[in-house]
Amino acid sequence: MTMPKEDTNTMRALQGLENGSSSVRLQAAMAVGTTPDPRFIDKLIERCAIEPEFSVREMLTWALTRHSSSMTVSKLIDELRSERAQARSQALHTLSKIGDRQAWPAITRALLTDADDEVARSAWRAAVVLVPEGEEPELAGVLATQLGRGERETQLSLSRALIALGEVIMLILRAARTDLDPRVRQHAIATERLLRNPDAGFEFAIEEAKRLVALGTTSQEGG
Repeated sequence: MTMPKEDTNTMRALQGLENGSSSVRLQAAMAVGTTPDPRFIDKLIERCAIEPEFSVREMLTWALTRHSSSMTVSKLIDELRSERAQARSQALHTLSKIGDRQAWPAITRALLTDADDEVARSAWRAAVVLVPEGEEPELAGVLATQLGRGERETQLSLSRALIALGEVIMLILRAARTDLDPRVRQHAIATERLLRNPDAGFEFAIEEAKRLVALGTTSQEGG
């Protein structure tokens, strides 16, 4: 008995997502997104958790966004409880791209402060997209607990997330200027400078913040 062409194409695409060649996996993900089919959703999410290539993960996320959010969001939320950091990170990234605010309650404090930098950064980005109107100050308060965390890339991600929340972050940043940890003080100053002058660049802002912390002028400067 010959398998219907549609089922043959489905099988080929599913196998393509597991191919040893990243270019084949990329093409398979593109094909799935081009012709969405609910039968692919579980496999796309499964691959997101283990796919080693960034470009392929991005295509997997795109393919998921092409499917109905009513079929994907709940499954992605389930992934947020995975023990695998990449599964959590990529699910958060995909939820931010889908933009369905029904996912907001799943963006927990635990994810926003996750020990894995990639998970935390994805959670920050998702949170500022999904936060309901009026809950920005509370979110800003949680994000502010992460000031000073990690290397430049992580700090820049946090600054961008805070800045996306707007003026509600000003009081929090000013309070952070007096933190006992100099890294927190530097990060708060750099974030405030970027908020005021987005064209300044994070590298310049953080170096200037370091200078101010060293001079001991953080609580007065720019107040």
